[in-house]
Amino acid sequence: MNNVFRAKRTRAKIHGTAERPRLSVHISNQHITAQIIDDDKSATLAYATTVGSKLTGTKTEKAAAIGKEIADKAKKAKIKTVVFDRGAKLYAGRLSALADAARKEGLEF
Repeated sequence: MNNVFRAKRTRAKIHGTAERPRLSVHISNQHITAQIIDDDKSATLAYATTVGSKLTGTKTEKAAAIGKEIADKAKKAKIKTVVFDRGAKLYAGRLSALADAARKEGLEF
């Protein structure tokens, strides 16, 4: 139940615009999904996930690969800065690995 409240509290302060869209990350027990969303238009601008991919390694390594992939797709969509939406997850482990990999590829948040 605390995760629901944490997600609502986090998202109440975050809103993605065309100039600075929202990077939303969802991490389940098996998969990692990241998408860049323009909340004004309710449109997904870029999307990366481990579902159906052939990525190997630990879940932290997969998170870093998704961070790199979403940053590359953001570059193609001409997005340089985003607002980071961690959802209900605490900023540690896989989430920080994804964020660090995205920053390393040039995405600013």
